[in-house]
Amino acid sequence: TMATAQLFEEPFDADEYIERLAWRTPGGGSKGGAEAFDPKRLLEEFVNHIEELKQLDEIIQRKVEKLEQQCHREAKEFAHKVQDLQRSNQVAFQHFQELDEHISYVATKVCHLGDQLEGVNTPRQRAVEAQRLMTYFNEFLDGELRSDVFINPEKIQEAADIIQKLHLIAQELPFDRRMCWLLNVCWLPGKYHDLERQLIQEFTSAQRRGEIGRMREVAAVLLHFKGYAHCVDVYIKQCQEGAFMCNDVFQDTASLCQRVSKQVGEVFCSPETVMAKLIQSIFENKLHAHVKEKLDEARQSDVEQYLINLYDLYSRTTLLTAQLIEFNLGTDKQTFLSKLTKNIFSSYLESYIDMERQYLQNRSAMILQRFYDSKHHQKRPVGTGSIQELKERIRQRTNLPLGPSIETHGETFLSQVVVVNLLQETRHAFERCHKLSDPADLPKNAFSIFLLLVEHLCVDYIDYALEIGLSAIPSADAKNANLYFLDVVQQANTIFHLFDKQFNDNLMPLISSSPKLTECLHKKKEVIEQMEVKLDTGIDRTLNCMVGQMKHILATEQKKTDFKPEDENNVMIQYTTACAKVCAYVRQQVERVRKSMDGKNVDTVLTELGVRFHRLIHEHLQQYSYSSMGGMLAICDVAEYRRCAKDFRVPLVLQLFDTLHALCNLLVVAPDNLKQVCSGEQLTNLDRNLLHAFVQLRVDYRSSRLGRHFS
Repeated sequence: TMATAQLFEEPFDADEYIERLAWRTPGGGSKGGAEAFDPKRLLEEFVNHIEELKQLDEIIQRKVEKLEQQCHREAKEFAHKVQDLQRSNQVAFQHFQELDEHISYVATKVCHLGDQLEGVNTPRQRAVEAQRLMTYFNEFLDGELRSDVFINPEKIQEAADIIQKLHLIAQELPFDRRMCWLLNVCWLPGKYHDLERQLIQEFTSAQRRGEIGRMREVAAVLLHFKGYAHCVDVYIKQCQEGAFMCNDVFQDTASLCQRVSKQVGEVFCSPETVMAKLIQSIFENKLHAHVKEKLDEARQSDVEQYLINLYDLYSRTTLLTAQLIEFNLGTDKQTFLSKLTKNIFSSYLESYIDMERQYLQNRSAMILQRFYDSKHHQKRPVGTGSIQELKERIRQRTNLPLGPSIETHGETFLSQVVVVNLLQETRHAFERCHKLSDPADLPKNAFSIFLLLVEHLCVDYIDYALEIGLSAIPSADAKNANLYFLDVVQQANTIFHLFDKQFNDNLMPLISSSPKLTECLHKKKEVIEQMEVKLDTGIDRTLNCMVGQMKHILATEQKKTDFKPEDENNVMIQYTTACAKVCAYVRQQVERVRKSMDGKNVDTVLTELGVRFHRLIHEHLQQYSYSSMGGMLAICDVAEYRRCAKDFRVPLVLQLFDTLHALCNLLVVAPDNLKQVCSGEQLTNLDRNLLHAFVQLRVDYRSSRLGRHFS
């Protein structure tokens, strides 16, 4: 097969091409095996094919040269055509410039001619107009109006234009008194006012018929009359007829303005003035009367409703002004609308914050009193001063009863319902304060509301409940005392979170960029720190009561024979009854602590309780002597105490009981191994006097001469 150029089109693979050529050659491929392979035949085929490729290359080369020659020839032809076009373009551009210069010359001549014609025609038109006015003027002097323009009602607009011009002339020309009297008092003014009245009536009729075009024509004529303002007033009054049929004056106002805005733009040449006058009329009449009706009555009878109405009316008014600002009211429409709003509400806003504070004061006091009445509780004065503080310090450091504790029967005197009510009232006050306060007074007003919240929620309510809770905590040696202070702590924590949330959500946005922020943060920190001191005091005394109850259980349930049993070989219990009861009590108290607190406070209180629990058990175990079996039982007790300590989830407490467990091993270890055990990992860092003290509790301390290991 003869080679063709199509065989070498992209994509071309030389190896594949050689393989295909060899495969087509008889004896050149692998077909038929090694015996059928003929290298000479393959070589011959390759040589022939190379010759064909050379011939094909020569043919293609000739075609390429021919095409190149043709391309060069066509390029020269196109170059000549482009040169011809450029020359033609230059000629055309030159002709265009000449034509442009000629047109400019002609235009200049035309303008000059027009100016000359206008210079001649303008005085002529003025003379004609003056002559026409003089003719009409003579009719007024004669006292008889004969011209059709004054008689025909259809030409009222033309008559109005003439009368208006004559009226201006009569005001300026220096005629004698009689002529002035005739012109200014008798005929001309009467006709002027009569036409003015007729035009206003025509405008009113056209407005009722909805004829925008006629209204625009009459308004344009009246524009030069003194009664133009009266025309606008009539339009505004007629617009409002039937527009306020609903109970929502704000919605009616927005709808009315939306409806007439386009009409005003089509009728009047200065629509912004007319729209502004319409809105001013609505604000000063309809809106002001509505606000006065809603507020004046409630101001004397129901302060809460007055504040709600004031907030609602002012909010809706500002929302309305935001809608009205979209209309064409002139350049400074924001100031214009703000002034209208201020004129309505200024007398109410001046006294707003005083009424807000008074209402919040009374309302908060009523909420608290209603709560105490529901509990049949007479609020008692909380003692203050140096004597009370001295009593409190003595009571904290000793167990002396310096006064009767109050029996609250489990009542914490804290209720989330009361807190939510107080916070809700305050939130509403903050919202009203934000909307109704002047921006310059907003931080100060918000701070005064915050102080009322602190006074009623923090001082009168939470702090009082903490004082009652502290007074209700029994002394440390009380038996089976009910410890309700943890319930107080739990509810106080919840209330603190609600209080803090309102501080961040409602107060911070109002004061964040003012100096009052520092005062608020300081006041909040001061109040919380005062409460935390009382909470810490109450928790400390509650822990003392818990330890006192544990001590009471151990004193009544633990017997000396527990650790020196009469029959060493017949001990069947895993741990003592005292241990079981103490662990049950401790687990109960640990659960109460977890329910009452959150965050790091749980670990802090449980750490303190765990340390005191360990100290109590440590001191308790040192009160007894231990036989070999008694020591084993003591180890079992401490193991149970250690399992109980795991409930604390505090590494320090578990470590303390691990060490105590190791110390108890000294009670049972063989005398010969005592020194080795004392050097063990858990005991090597302890004071040797402590180790010696535990070893001394063994009944065989003297008989086995164990003291020699510590000499």
